[in-house]
Parts: sequence; structure tokens; C-alpha cells
Amino acid sequence: MIYLDNAATSFPKPSEVYNEVLQCMKSYAANPGRSSYDMAIKAASKIMETREEICKLFNIPSPFNLIFTSNATEALNIGIKGVLKEGDHVISTVIEHNSVLRPLHSLSKNGVEVTLVSADKAGYVNIRDIKEVINKNTKMVIINHVSNVLGSIQDIKNIGNLLKSKGIIFMLDASQSVGAIPIDVEENNIDLLAFSGHKGLFGPQGTGGLFIREGIKLKNFKEGGTGSNSHFMIQPDFMPDQFESGTLNTPGIAGLGEGIKFINRIGIDNIQKCEKELISYLLEELKKLSYIKIYGSDSEKRKGSVISFNIDGFDASIVGDQLNEEEIAVRTGYHCAPLIHELIGTEYAGTVRVSPGYFNTFDDIEKLLVAIMRIYKSG
Repeated sequence: MIYLDNAATSFPKPSEVYNEVLQCMKSYAANPGRSSYDMAIKAASKIMETREEICKLFNIPSPFNLIFTSNATEALNIGIKGVLKEGDHVISTVIEHNSVLRPLHSLSKNGVEVTLVSADKAGYVNIRDIKEVINKNTKMVIINHVSNVLGSIQDIKNIGNLLKSKGIIFMLDASQSVGAIPIDVEENNIDLLAFSGHKGLFGPQGTGGLFIREGIKLKNFKEGGTGSNSHFMIQPDFMPDQFESGTLNTPGIAGLGEGIKFINRIGIDNIQKCEKELISYLLEELKKLSYIKIYGSDSEKRKGSVISFNIDGFDASIVGDQLNEEEIAVRTGYHCAPLIHELIGTEYAGTVRVSPGYFNTFDDIEKLLVAIMRIYKSG
């Protein structure tokens, strides 16, 4: 199987990830932070080790400003629903994933004013459009770093500078960029950073996290056992315990730590270079085929490892099925980002999405291209 759906979940993982998950399950999968026996202490140490690895990756000042979540969706919900209340104004974009759009839609029914700015056909948001809709009660701006449909990389540095000057909370959805594009929460003035562990960080599914800048006050919507202040019925109000009720996914977090160590060994720049070379080659070859419609930018500049396209005369789902018969895995449909399809004119069709990862090769791309040409000729 040629796997080209890394924007959904990276596969395969580095062998160290598999080994550490299994090692944890077999030797130290006790409850972290709950007891003083050796297994529980090792579990807690592994959790802290991974927390510190993530902080180094994103230049987070303190490990206590990072909480673990089950995925980026949970992290986004914690940030969005924890900050916004009736009377607040929030700005986001039409290129967002449903993990942002759906919480905002729910909050809009409860007195939160929501403004969604548009983007150009390539999926890039103009900072002037954000600036124009800021008003006196704007509390937060939420934007994805890399579009999961078009791969467009947003100018987060200038957006962060603008929002810092206005005293507005900047929340970044980094689901599609972590592990392949450097992110510095200090340099980019990011107040809330939501990310998945199972994509570019090479961790297992069921892992993710949220950075919460010191001074940003969020309400927690989950309460329960934390291993701290257990003699009180009141939920702890200190980080990270306030948001980490219940038993953490220790095997998953242990595997995530190994995924980040792998990234550090290879180097983010090398991973990004590898993915850009694959994307560049695929784009150049697709542009030679007159029956292929490429959505978004047809250049690898300011583009993550995501390409959406359609074949003339073929439904995206049919293309996906036929590629699967050729043992090539891609994503088809709307990719949980409905509004962007209105922007690019695919609201009734969706797209075929190809997202190469670090473990893909030029041979994989070549076989995909041959399969695409075969599908078109068969029609």
C-alpha cells in the first residue's frame, strides 16, 4: 500500500514510537501522578519528559503551560469555549476545519459574535481583512497555520504582531504544520497553540495538546481526579491539572515523545525539505495533464504537504475508490472543511487530496501519477 493521507494521520510511524508504546504497556503503564510506587513514578516521569520535549519544540517557556489532550479537536474546543462568552467577538476564516467552525457555530447561538473572513482562491488570508473587522469587543482570532484542503501556509508572524498590538488573543490551529514547519510561540506571539500528536509529530492516535500562555484565563469543561488536591471537592485551578482530569493516555504520550525525538534527530528543516521536494514534483507533473484541475496554489512556495485536485469527468470518490484498487491511499470529499469548498467551487464535488509525508518516496509519487493517467484513460 502506498499511503498518501498523512494530513489525516501520519503512517508509518518511526519504529521507536511503536517500541515505546509497547514498552510502556508492558512495563510501566500505571497511573501517572497518582501513586509513589516505581511504575507510577516512571509513568509520571515519561509524561513530564514528553511535555518538556514539546515545550522545546515550540519554545514554550514552561512545561506547566502545556496540557495534553486526546487530539487537536479537543484542544481547540478547550481554547475556544474556555475563552469566549456572551458579548465577545471572535474572528476566524472560511478555510477552517470543522473543529473550529462547529464550536463557533454553537457559540454564535449563545451570544458570541462570529466573523469569518474570506481568503483568495489559493487559500491565503489577507491580514488587512482581519484588521478591518476588529472591533472593541474582539476577544480572539483563530486561524489554521496550514490549510488541510489547499496546503496554504498563513503569515502567522505578521498576524501575531498585529494581534499583540491590539491586545487580542491569538489562537493557532497547527494540526497540519507541527513537525514539518518550525513554530515558535514567543516569536509569533501565539497565545493558544492547538496541535495533534498523530500527524506530523508521528505520535499515536489519541494524542494532542494545547499551549496556554501565562495570564490567559480559560474555563475548564471537564472536572475530576487529577492526583492533586484530592481531599478537596473543588477542581484545581492551577496548570496543567485544571485541564487534565482523568487518567492520561500514558502509552500514547510515551509514543508521542519518541516521535518528537525522531523529528529532532532528523531535523524539521530536513523533513520540510523532503516533503517540499515531493510536493514540487507532484505539482509539476500534474500541471502537465490537461484534464487535472489543481486547487489552491500550483507552486510549492508557502505551501504545506497537501494537494487537492480533480480529474475532469470523474467524481472525487470514484477516483479514490479506483486508487484504492491500485493500493494507493488518498482522501476524497470535503475534508471536514465545508466553507473552503464554496471558495474554490467544489461544494458539490469535493476534491481528491494527496498529502505525502517524510516516509514517502518519488517512486510513490510516480506510481500515483501512472494510476491517475490510467484512471482518466479508462473513462
